[in-house]
Amino acid sequence: MQRRSFLRATGLTAGIIALSPKNMFARLLQQPAYKIRMLRGDIGIFTESGGTIGFYQSNDGYVVVDSEFVNPATHLIAELKKMKEMPFKFLINTHHHGDHTGGNIAFKDIAEHVAGHENCLANYKRVTEQKKDFDKQLFQDMTFGDTWKQKIGKESIRTYYFGAGHTNGDAIIHFENANIAHMGDLLFNQLPPYIDRSAGANIKNWIQVLQKTQKTFDKDTIFIFGHSGNGADVTGGKAELAAFEDYLQKLLAFTAEQIKAGKTKEEISKIKEIPGINWPGSGADRSFNAAYDELTSM
Repeated sequence: MQRRSFLRATGLTAGIIALSPKNMFARLLQQPAYKIRMLRGDIGIFTESGGTIGFYQSNDGYVVVDSEFVNPATHLIAELKKMKEMPFKFLINTHHHGDHTGGNIAFKDIAEHVAGHENCLANYKRVTEQKKDFDKQLFQDMTFGDTWKQKIGKESIRTYYFGAGHTNGDAIIHFENANIAHMGDLLFNQLPPYIDRSAGANIKNWIQVLQKTQKTFDKDTIFIFGHSGNGADVTGGKAELAAFEDYLQKLLAFTAEQIKAGKTKEEISKIKEIPGINWPGSGADRSFNAAYDELTSM
């Protein structure tokens, strides 16, 4: 821990200890639930409730990747404005899920553009049509296919689309100069993933997406993950990508073995662990249904 952070943390602790239990509880409730951490240069992450948000503070304005929900997005906007009052040039969505786009509406009349993969927009509109809550959404006004590039300030932003994975519309957002890549939900760090087959998810191709990602980026790339398990970080390197690729490989192989052994979908979904995967509180049953459906529909 850096000395400044240590002094701030110990000073807060000493102040709270000096309070009565009632006042101490009230003070704890007043502490913000969200966290901001700078990663490299002018790029940082914001976490509160939902998929990890990335942000870039340039001389020309802000770029934000994903928006969690309305309250977190509102907190982020307020904190960034405290840093420096500047325009929000782009909000970029990694994919359409509500814990990544639910806060888009907070950027209405604030963000100059909202960008995302063309399948992200199609999925977003489809889900919104089902829920009939158009007034709570802010859709992408700019879409891209396999790649898209944008220069903002000193940073060059490039997106990559390697095909279906978590959904059929997941993009990787790379800040090239800082060498930071936001993976969205293409990476769940030590956490069984949500596999959205209703939005075109494909585990077999997801493995290939991770392999292409590891070949595309270098050993110095910092990856931002959509989610992480207890005790695991929402950032990391190629080791975390390789570990998650291994998880998906073992998930498909083990599910295929169970199907070959005559197990039903219901029987397989009751299994809690995948052999060879020792994540804390694994809960692998979250993934078996999607794996079963994919393997039996081939």
